[in-house]
Amino acid sequence: MGSKKTEGRNMKSYRKEIWLNTSRRREYINITPIVEEELTKSGIKEGLILVNAMHITSSIFINDDESGLHEDFEKWLEGLAPEKPYSQYKHNYAEDNADAHLKRTIMGREVVVSITEGKMDFGPWEQIFYGEFDGKRKKRILIKIIGE
Repeated sequence: MGSKKTEGRNMKSYRKEIWLNTSRRREYINITPIVEEELTKSGIKEGLILVNAMHITSSIFINDDESGLHEDFEKWLEGLAPEKPYSQYKHNYAEDNADAHLKRTIMGREVVVSITEGKMDFGPWEQIFYGEFDGKRKKRILIKIIGE
């Protein structure tokens, strides 16, 4: 692969908040098409895109869009931080979502993807996902794009 250097151009910035409302406590939603649409709207052809969950019980991550893998995430995360019994967590004195905080820590807060020629630079099978661990209410995602 060759390298490409750009100089003397003006940097642009684009910001968009996306709201999701999940129907279950835990879900994995492929948000790649939403992010691609915002990239197109931004007009930015070269730069970086940040996608981050704006809630401490949800996650943004990159992986394969394969249902068996999503079931594996669920089984693995439940093994590490089971939802119940709620009494196992000190955080749950006022809420029932300590497991969701732990799952978010494991799965991550955000992703950054490079943009080349107006497209996100993904490896094979890579997609952007929103992981919800304490759902059934509105949650916010931030998309921030910088570049030229």
